Amino acid sequence: MPPPEPFSAFMARALYDPVKGYYSRQIRTVGARGDFSTTATLSPVLGQSIAKWLKEEAALQPQVRQVIEIGAGSGVLMAGVKKSLGWWQRRRFQWHIVETSPVLQKQQMALLGKSVTWHQDLKDALHACGGQAFIYHNELLDAFPATLLQNHEDSWQEVHLDEKGREVLQPLSWDAHQRSLFHVFGAWPTRAKAQRVEVHESVRRWLQHWAPAWKSGAMLTVDYGGLFPALYHRRPAGTLRAYLHQHRLEGLAVYQNPGRQDITADVNFSDFRLWAQELGWQESSYGTQADFIHHHLKNLNPDTRTTFILEKDGAGSAFKHVVHRVGSSCQ
Repeated sequence: MPPPEPFSAFMARALYDPVKGYYSRQIRTVGARGDFSTTATLSPVLGQSIAKWLKEEAALQPQVRQVIEIGAGSGVLMAGVKKSLGWWQRRRFQWHIVETSPVLQKQQMALLGKSVTWHQDLKDALHACGGQAFIYHNELLDAFPATLLQNHEDSWQEVHLDEKGREVLQPLSWDAHQRSLFHVFGAWPTRAKAQRVEVHESVRRWLQHWAPAWKSGAMLTVDYGGLFPALYHRRPAGTLRAYLHQHRLEGLAVYQNPGRQDITADVNFSDFRLWAQELGWQESSYGTQADFIHHHLKNLNPDTRTTFILEKDGAGSAFKHVVHRVGSSCQ
């Protein structure tokens, strides 16, 4: 009988296995006809805001002429950004997409045509750009494989799955240095007795992989999540869930459709901002998705869909944004 595998390995296989993974083969599209929708598929306002953001950043670093979107879904966000920039402004940039899903890349190519260059890896894309690029991504980090932990008898145990999909708790083998990189291992007097958390070590490794290749530009990160420990307030079961045909699944249901559904967890922005600081990036903005949109679209007249995206007690605050810069504007 094979030993139980860490949940992170299960999540990686379920989403990215080259033959049976959800993003590799099974995803249909992103939006109303897919298993989940994103802000970009519900309203054009995020694309319009990113276009304004690009203009602002280009004024600070005019030598940067490359734009990279990571994980572009159906391509509708980049299409919206380019449309909002207008014919003349968008021609000043060269456009790139980093996409690992063959299914989604095909949809992006059909929508965006030959005006975009595709890459499998962000580090390769940055090398192609000479290290100078404005980067943005929306709902990317939440799909990185997460280490799933549970507080058990005042110590953190890692959730594993046996061959029948049953959970098995095993001691976490991380040393003191590894734990110091994540806020959940610090003082947390209000945590629940059997609190569950998701730790995105995979995101930190990803940042370290490509960061040395990024020499100048700015990066916009938009995702759902929050700061620690508020992220887990009244959430003793953590934030892990799945989406199948627009339905949200939690608990053991997350394990029942591997390869057929999206699996996701909120982003701990306290961790993400700490890692960016350690890399020497300058943080220029942090707040909600609504903050970002309102800052760039001053006279917004929201329709019903846009109102949902901007709701103070809904998506507008559940999604956060953070902007980091490197290069001449950071001096």
